[in-house]
Amino acid sequence: MPHNGTRSLFGRLPVSLNQGLDSMPELNAVTEFRAFPKTWGAEYVAAGEVRFRLWAPGQETVTLRLNGEDTEMSRSDDGWFELLATGITPGAEYAYVLADGMVVPDPASRGQKDSVSGPSLVIDPTSYTWQHPEWQGRPWEETVVYEIHIGTFTEEGTFRAAIDKLPHLADLGITMIEVMPVAHFGGNRGWGYDGVLLYAPHAAYGPPEDFKAFIDAAHGHGLTVVLDIVLNHFGPDGNYLPLLAPAFFHRQKMTPWGAAIAYDVEPVRRYITECALYWLEEFHLDGLRFDAIDQINDPSEKHVLIEVAERIRAEIPERAIHLTTEDARNVTFLHPRDEDGKAPLFTAEWNDDLHNAVHVFATGETHAYYKDFAREPEKLVARALAEGFAYQGEVSPQTRRKRGVSSLDQPPVAFVDFIQNHDQIGNRAEGERLIELAGADKVKPLLAMLLLSPHIPLLFMGEEYGETNPFLFFTDFHGDLAKAVRDGRRKEFEGHAGHGGETVPDPNARKTFDVCKLDWKKLKSADSKDWLEFTKALLKLRQDIVVPVLGSARGHSGKVLKTDKGFLAVSWIFPKGTLSMALNLGEKAQALPDMPGKMIFAWPEQTKDLPPNSVLARFEAVGDAA
Repeated sequence: MPHNGTRSLFGRLPVSLNQGLDSMPELNAVTEFRAFPKTWGAEYVAAGEVRFRLWAPGQETVTLRLNGEDTEMSRSDDGWFELLATGITPGAEYAYVLADGMVVPDPASRGQKDSVSGPSLVIDPTSYTWQHPEWQGRPWEETVVYEIHIGTFTEEGTFRAAIDKLPHLADLGITMIEVMPVAHFGGNRGWGYDGVLLYAPHAAYGPPEDFKAFIDAAHGHGLTVVLDIVLNHFGPDGNYLPLLAPAFFHRQKMTPWGAAIAYDVEPVRRYITECALYWLEEFHLDGLRFDAIDQINDPSEKHVLIEVAERIRAEIPERAIHLTTEDARNVTFLHPRDEDGKAPLFTAEWNDDLHNAVHVFATGETHAYYKDFAREPEKLVARALAEGFAYQGEVSPQTRRKRGVSSLDQPPVAFVDFIQNHDQIGNRAEGERLIELAGADKVKPLLAMLLLSPHIPLLFMGEEYGETNPFLFFTDFHGDLAKAVRDGRRKEFEGHAGHGGETVPDPNARKTFDVCKLDWKKLKSADSKDWLEFTKALLKLRQDIVVPVLGSARGHSGKVLKTDKGFLAVSWIFPKGTLSMALNLGEKAQALPDMPGKMIFAWPEQTKDLPPNSVLARFEAVGDAA
């Protein structure tokens, strides 16, 4: 039953698809179900009947190995192999045997028994009973993102264990959890950006049902959940697509991480576009974050990302779906707004410019890509807060090329801001968090700036209580691949940011992974409790004062009031009021410019002038001035 672009299968069935009438406990029992009928892979098409479908034009014959028995699949002229099997129960193991005897998993597997090279499992997506099927999501302007890595978020590193932390996040004032990629990658440990089975949750985190249970439980706490997905490349371990379909990749085009995907080839395009819809519909996710889209080079008349966004908006109109992008180009063409301020394509862009300028502002580091932000970083922070991007067509000192376009017409909520995230921490040789690099005295006012600005804020797990454990780059490769990754990592950091190459932790060592786990015991300490209450108070203030003005916020709303060495002040004028903020990380006190309204927050305390390492915010609602 190939997906033909029509709506997916959602609703109520008396039983799950794999069951027959004889197994029905009650004829009137109903089960909520969510199933996305993929073009690729193993799909239940009737009770106990599974259609196996694989695009492998590089093979003349393919045999399905199902529960230890081999059956040759039929081949069409365009390279599709297909077989219909009956009497199949969920959990059945299967794989594809190539002409030379090599056994490979299903590239569209819904779940793996263990590794990316082991057998795939037949999954009945209708077997999970949703506890909150009525969930429709939350408005984007309410969003406060909390980014987590499932493997290090808890000691157990599983979907089920993460459920126990949901009350903490809901009580804190978080509204959205962003899960780093879970598509199955090589080994047990990794960031997730080297996935090779893009439809299968990583087995080390738990089966698909456990990820659904995590999402379902989050909805029960009023939390939205979005998933970070990687559609720009495949990882190096367990990618058998070049054997099955050499045309899946462009031989002459490369990304920084491997061969470029051939998005203009129809079966490839289906695999990619259906992947996004699959996660949203079958797992009831509230959105997706698209990684490094500047590396998605599609020559088609309609870019694959636009097709993905249009299909999502057309096929899931009833829910609030939020789509964010990471794009080093600083472009806005994927983030238009209609007359009502709604996003017909992508919702917002990760704002690396704000982070990079803040990092230089707080630490003074100017190596690598921070070179672009070395000169007067406070001016770049102020511009990013007021206008969106810091670079809007100016020449980058690092690349000596123009970068970006004007972002003045974008509303503040079109930007996701952060002062740290997985990339910016983990891409350091020793994975230090900002609190370790800049100190708490500087980070606290920066955190207040982040959480009270009209942009959408993002916290990296543990940031809310001042976590100091590092977040290192870690993998679980073996043999030559492990050596290549280890040597490459050390070479990358030779003399970089004061680190000798020999000091870089081995990404494949178990201890490199273990030290990255959050230390939840810290929450018992006075310092962590203080950080947590500080964060919680800011988030409440955001929901009470800032969020109500964001729904009507449009472009051209921000203005830089003043900058000086170590100091900046910005204001935003909205239909419902004016928000102003001043931040001082300099060595001397600064006189405040004219900032209308009453003081809504000051740290450490309000004075006539703004002392070093302090922040102040004011708000004036429309009509208050009179």
